[in-house]
Amino acid sequence: MQKNFIAWHALSEQEVLKQLNTSVEGLSTIEAKKRLKIYGKNELKEVYKVKPFIIFLSQFNSFFVYLLFIAALISLIFSHWIDFYAILAIIILNSSLGFIQNYKAERAIQNLKKRLTHKAKVIRDNVLYEIDTSEVVPGDIIILQEGDKVVADARIIETHELQTNEAVLTGESFPIDKVSRKIHADTPLAERKNMVYSGTHIVKGHGKAVVVATGMQTEFGKIAGIVQKIKQEKTPLQVKLDRFAKKIGIVVIALTFTIFLIGISLRISWINMLLTSISLSVAAVPEGLPAVITITLAIATQRMYKVKSLIRKLHASETLGRVTVICSDKTGTMTKEQMEVVKFFMDGKIKSIEEMKRIVHKDPILLKIGVLCNNARIEKINNEILFFGNPTEQALLRTALKLGFDKAELASKEPKIKEFSFTSERKMMSVIRQDKFGLISYVKGAPEVIIKRSRYELINGKYYRLDERRKNELLAVYEKMANDGLRVLAFAFKRLRVRKSEEINQHIAESDLIFVGFQGMLDPPRPEVKQAIKACKDAGIDVKMLTGDSAITARAIAREIGLVGELLTGEDIEKMDDDELKKKLKDTVIFARVTPEHKLRIINLLKEQKEVVAVTGDGVNDAPALKKADIGIAMGQRGSDVARDVSDIVLIDDNFASIVNAVKEGRRVFDNIKKFSYYLLSSNLAEIFIITFGLLFGFKLGLPTILVLLPIQILWVNLVTDGIIAIALSSEDFEKDIMKRKPEKAELFTISVVIIWLLLAIIITTGTFLLFSLLNVTDALKLQTIAFTSLVFFEAFNALNFRSFKEPIYKLKPNVWLFSAIIISFALQILIVKLSFLQKFFGTTSLSLKEFALIFLVSSSILILGEIFKYAKSKISK
Repeated sequence: MQKNFIAWHALSEQEVLKQLNTSVEGLSTIEAKKRLKIYGKNELKEVYKVKPFIIFLSQFNSFFVYLLFIAALISLIFSHWIDFYAILAIIILNSSLGFIQNYKAERAIQNLKKRLTHKAKVIRDNVLYEIDTSEVVPGDIIILQEGDKVVADARIIETHELQTNEAVLTGESFPIDKVSRKIHADTPLAERKNMVYSGTHIVKGHGKAVVVATGMQTEFGKIAGIVQKIKQEKTPLQVKLDRFAKKIGIVVIALTFTIFLIGISLRISWINMLLTSISLSVAAVPEGLPAVITITLAIATQRMYKVKSLIRKLHASETLGRVTVICSDKTGTMTKEQMEVVKFFMDGKIKSIEEMKRIVHKDPILLKIGVLCNNARIEKINNEILFFGNPTEQALLRTALKLGFDKAELASKEPKIKEFSFTSERKMMSVIRQDKFGLISYVKGAPEVIIKRSRYELINGKYYRLDERRKNELLAVYEKMANDGLRVLAFAFKRLRVRKSEEINQHIAESDLIFVGFQGMLDPPRPEVKQAIKACKDAGIDVKMLTGDSAITARAIAREIGLVGELLTGEDIEKMDDDELKKKLKDTVIFARVTPEHKLRIINLLKEQKEVVAVTGDGVNDAPALKKADIGIAMGQRGSDVARDVSDIVLIDDNFASIVNAVKEGRRVFDNIKKFSYYLLSSNLAEIFIITFGLLFGFKLGLPTILVLLPIQILWVNLVTDGIIAIALSSEDFEKDIMKRKPEKAELFTISVVIIWLLLAIIITTGTFLLFSLLNVTDALKLQTIAFTSLVFFEAFNALNFRSFKEPIYKLKPNVWLFSAIIISFALQILIVKLSFLQKFFGTTSLSLKEFALIFLVSSSILILGEIFKYAKSKISK
């Protein structure tokens, strides 16, 4: 095992080398090969691999599908071949649609993955080698240079202005200055400045480090390991459908057994009762529901793709519509992950960038120093302006360019003569340039250093001598800006009274300076995030920021985007037990300096409180929470491979605002699933009533003791007629208040819903038996045909009731798909009744035009009664 339990950051450079039995000259080639066998390759185990067969099998993991298999088996046992093949076909269709969508999404994820660095620079036998990253072992001395991706966890032993970007691991948005000295053993991961970690990037400087962990033993690997241990849970809809399917299974068994016994007690032939029992079992099971849900979700994924959301798992599109809490990473998700100057201090006042735009024509020297005392560069590639160099210096150039200051133009007028580079000891940098008046020193650095070295302050073009009181006032301004989460740099200049550059030293260039001001920079929020968060609040969705960044920075960003509430740090969380933390969760919106373990704990506790939780993120540190959440939302462009692999949804444009669009689509999906589910299940209940009442009370109406509906007729209604209409219902447009109402936490199938089903089923059953009396028919075949046809017509009109649970039908936008589906259902039913070869197949006989007309009129009553109910309900609610 690798010695990853040692606090490497708390050891000196020599102690680390001794512990790893290596030296600054590196391992020998022979020793490196030995260690490769012991520790294994420097690779992560795949968190998720696309396996088509496994994806296909997973489509059958539903109690509804199990129920359909049982129904198919019963049909097979009793040689109901048509029923058997029809049910089997619906199972295959349902699973195939799910497989196709999931497999396409997985392939799209693979295409989104960025290419990994495949080479590493190591010293072995005191010689520099370039090797595959997989061959790096503990004890190797690796070379770190600007632009490199760190290939393993390593302890720094030599640094020259080394800075890293560790946002992918810790969430820290600012570049980290690295050192080689040992630090305290209790220092948290995000603050271990003498360590570099696998998967992070070198943004400035160069250095050397000794590898202490590779592969799954790295911090990156440990998080990947946590992800693999987390069980993938079913979505709330899948759980509710499974629960409902189990209830249906119990009802089917109880109902068929009871009806069978009642029929036998009435001295009805056991064969007839067996056929009746099979009919009831077929009627009770909504065979079309899983397929319609799958088709609806598949269509929804295409709509969501248009709003930049790639759905990897079908049910995620629906679950997103019922999310109650969004836990979002900050860096790269809510922010741009790109430093920008947002505040300035000059002429004795703090100014915003908008205020600077108004005075930029005055040529403020503050911006000029930021441009000319700067080693970052700008290049135009394929008509795109790109910035290279240290992120802090890039920010200075980017902001100056926005305000009209171009480095190339300024540098051409004032050529560079000499530079005294920034070091972590001096905490400042100065550049000597030549202008038309002579030599001038431009200086930038840590505010406390620059203020100490300044003798004057420039205010509105005039020079004022700096005394201790004023210096303390300037330090107070600096602290205020820093407390707003800004990284603050101070700027100064000095005219040099020397004629030759050789005479200039650091003391001359950097003493008795003229202080100009501060520039405060931040990884700013994405411009659309504030509006997106407001939309979430309007929709009753709580938004919480979970970040590895400091509390000050997190609070500053939260203030900018409109997140108002309490803040907890990882240290605070450690001190709380679960009950204490649960009490804090509702009012806490910012969680700073949190680890992956903290995020998991927060997600678990929110789910225990019955919240439907979505988690967004892009770093490997977000992966465990992404997998544990009800919905994991990863970034497609900036996201790490691990984060994308465990997510349910990938935002193609990395835009937090796209989540709001996806939530809106998700709510539409959930609304429509409710509409067609309620429709299908009310229809199934009507079928059960018709069969049961026909059996028990039909003799009082002069009906023969036969099946009122045949199994094949019920299957046709459930799969084809109802199925076409249900799919059309899934295309209903957004409800008016879709993003102005709270998420629905109630069960999909509540008592009030069951009561509505009962009322509708009673209306359909009563209407069917009324038709028997009105048409005065005694022929068994004709009675079955009337019952069959009236059921199709009733259910077609009933579908219109479910277009909206509030609005009357005349206020809704026309749904061309639904009206077309109803017309198709009517047409198919007429063909089944009129065509002789279909009559034999479906057990029907011909009906007259008068009989069709009466069936049409009676069945339309369910729509009229539905509209009366909506009207009465709206009056009562007022």
